[in-house]
Amino acid sequence: MAKSVNKVILLGNVGKDPEVRSTPSGTMVANFSLATSDRFQDAQGNWQDRTEWHNLVAFKRTAEIVRDYVKKGSKLFIEGKIQTRSWEDKETKAKRYRTEIIVNDLSLLSGRDESSGGSGGGYSRSSSSSSSNAAVNEDQRTPAGQDDYAQSAEISDDDIPF
Repeated sequence: MAKSVNKVILLGNVGKDPEVRSTPSGTMVANFSLATSDRFQDAQGNWQDRTEWHNLVAFKRTAEIVRDYVKKGSKLFIEGKIQTRSWEDKETKAKRYRTEIIVNDLSLLSGRDESSGGSGGGYSRSSSSSSSNAAVNEDQRTPAGQDDYAQSAEISDDDIPF
């Protein structure tokens, strides 16, 4: 069988506060949306922004991190995979589809005062790490002074040499 890859990398902002729940078996699940934007020139040469909304799902410890640190407006770096699920609508009996990004790795990029929660500057969580490593390296936030530097070092399109 030929090799295949299903990997998604997103950098964007959370659209609304995540919805977090537990399954009957006790597994934590977080659902939230992430907006990414593309910039392009239209036929008249004017710059336009196009926003794409992505449905994200996080499980277990990553869902707990989302619950505790992610709020509307948070800037996130996400690594995951695309998954489409289907079900039959109970009312109309029509088949429904939903394409989602299953979160494998999550990094919070918002500074402390950029998100409404007041916390989360630089936190990083990989759900693929072993539980023993996760317990040791759970909090990877940057020192407060580095947040100010990160905000002042913003790079715009004009800074790119090509």
